[in-house]
Amino acid sequence: MALNICTPENLVYKKTSLLTDKVMHYCPGCGHGTIHRALMEVVDEMGLQDKTVGIAPVGCSVLAYDYMNIDMQEAAHGRAPALATAIKRLMPEKLVFTYQGDGDLAAIGTAETIHCCNRGEKILMVFVNNAIYGMTGGQMAPTTLEGMKTATSPYGRDVHAVGWPLRITEMIAPLSGVWSASRHTVHTPAAVAKLKKAFKKGIEDSMAGKGTCFIEVCSSCNSGWKMSPVDANKWMEEHVLQYFVPGDIKVDGKMVR
Repeated sequence: MALNICTPENLVYKKTSLLTDKVMHYCPGCGHGTIHRALMEVVDEMGLQDKTVGIAPVGCSVLAYDYMNIDMQEAAHGRAPALATAIKRLMPEKLVFTYQGDGDLAAIGTAETIHCCNRGEKILMVFVNNAIYGMTGGQMAPTTLEGMKTATSPYGRDVHAVGWPLRITEMIAPLSGVWSASRHTVHTPAAVAKLKKAFKKGIEDSMAGKGTCFIEVCSSCNSGWKMSPVDANKWMEEHVLQYFVPGDIKVDGKMVR
């Protein structure tokens, strides 16, 4: 039997060297690994490995520094924008990005997020929204949908008691310091391709000093949602993306919706 040897001519995909060989701790079906891959592929393709500094959060992606083969720092819970501000101001030639979940960026870090964006810090902010606190047991987050059941809202989120799900990207987009704001997903190959284009433009614009570039990525949390990965992606399409609608919100300093 002839062996099907992979050659440069028939190579379809190769893992970027900017992802380490460390086994990821994320649950099967989680979108974090795909987002890591997409971001590091773009950094690799742009030749920016030695110019990039990432800020890891507190949350499911707290160990992001183990998986991305770049310089990284760990920030206190919600404080990644403050740390990124200091690094970018001290080393303006660097690509500086934060990588944060909804509990980190949109809950304990809300003030840091808003003021960083209002100042127009020249960084890329990557916001992963899975509508729940994943790492700590599936509690209700600021982004949890109305009526959605979690460990701390077993009868569903009551918006009259705890408020409406927070659309943080729409909230920060009108700020003058924000150059771009968009929302993406990673549940299909086409969606990942769109995300990579957004990462590239966000990196280019932040490196050019245009202002804060903010990219939200909606991701399923099948463990927290108590679903299979397939069912979680379907539920995200039918529910999450109806409220957190993907697409551009602000482009090149101008609101588009």
